[in-house]
Amino acid sequence: MKQTMLLLTAFLFVGTSLPAQVVRKTVAQDGSGDYTTVQAALDAIPLHNTVPVHIYIRKGIYKEKLHLDSTKDFVTLTGEDAQNTILTYDDHAGMHSPTGDTITTYSSPSCIIHGNNFRAEELTFANTAGISAGQAVALSVKGDRATFIHCRMLGFQDTLLAGTFYVKQYYEDCYIEGSTDFIFGYAAAFFNRCQINSKSNSYITAAATPPAYPVGYVFKDCKLTADSGVTRVYLGRPWRPYASVTWLHCEMRAHILPAGWDNWRKTANEQTARYAEYKSKGPGANNKGRASWARQLTKKEARQFSPAKIFGDWKF
Repeated sequence: MKQTMLLLTAFLFVGTSLPAQVVRKTVAQDGSGDYTTVQAALDAIPLHNTVPVHIYIRKGIYKEKLHLDSTKDFVTLTGEDAQNTILTYDDHAGMHSPTGDTITTYSSPSCIIHGNNFRAEELTFANTAGISAGQAVALSVKGDRATFIHCRMLGFQDTLLAGTFYVKQYYEDCYIEGSTDFIFGYAAAFFNRCQINSKSNSYITAAATPPAYPVGYVFKDCKLTADSGVTRVYLGRPWRPYASVTWLHCEMRAHILPAGWDNWRKTANEQTARYAEYKSKGPGANNKGRASWARQLTKKEARQFSPAKIFGDWKF
C-alpha cells in the first residue's frame, strides 16, 4: 500500500483552463431549436475546437448513433431532464452494420465520446439491444477529463465503457444499470453517490487497469441495488490482471455475494488484481467472507482515494 500511495502522488493530473467565450446551441425535435438531431449539432462543431460549446437538448427520444470526434474538445451536453431526454440506439456485437461490417463491442456504442473536456448533465444514454444480444454498449467514453452529472446509463452487458488508456473521468449522482461486466475499461474513474443496479446474476465491474495506474475505478457513497430475483452478484472480476476497483462507504444490498470478487477463472489474477473496500455497509457487506486476496483498507489508506488525490487540480 505504501507503493500505491507513492504512485498516487505521481499520478496527479493537470487540469485545463477553458477559454472565456461560449457557443450555445439548442437541439429540439420539433424544429424550435438550432438542430433537430444531436449528431447534427456535434457535426457542426469545428475540428480542433478550442471554444466551449454548450448544447442544450430538449426532451425527446433521440434514436441516433452518436460520435464526438477526438478533435472536438470542450463540449457540454445538457438535457432538459434525465428521465425524458434519451439518447439511444440498439447495435450489438455480432450484428452487421448498414455497410456490411460486423459490429464489435467497440463499434456497438450508442454514443462514443472521443473529445477531451467533455461534460454531460441530465441525460440518459441507452442501448436497447436487450439482454440476449450480448455486448451492447450504451456509452463509450474515451476522451480525457470527462464529467457526467445526474445522467443515466441503461443497458445490459457492457453498458458503460469507461475509458481507454491514460484518461480520467468523474461521475456524480448517476444511475448505471446492466447485467454482465456493465462498467468496464481502462480509465481512472471516480463514481460519487451513484446508484449501480444489477439486472441479472453476474458481475458489476470488469476493470482493465494498466499496471502503471495506481487507481482504476473508485466508488464512493454509492448504492448497489438489483432487479427483483437477482441474488448472486460479484463486485467485479479482472478483465486484465492489474484491475483496480475500490468501494468506499458504499451501501450493498443482499444480492452481493459474500466473496465479493471473482478471479475470472485465473488464480494468477489473485496476485495482481487490486480490489479493496472501506466501510461497506448493508446486507451485502461481508468483510469476513470476502475473497482472501481482496483488501479491507485502513482509514489512512482510504484517504488516498479522494478525487483530489487521484486527479490533482482538475476541476470537473
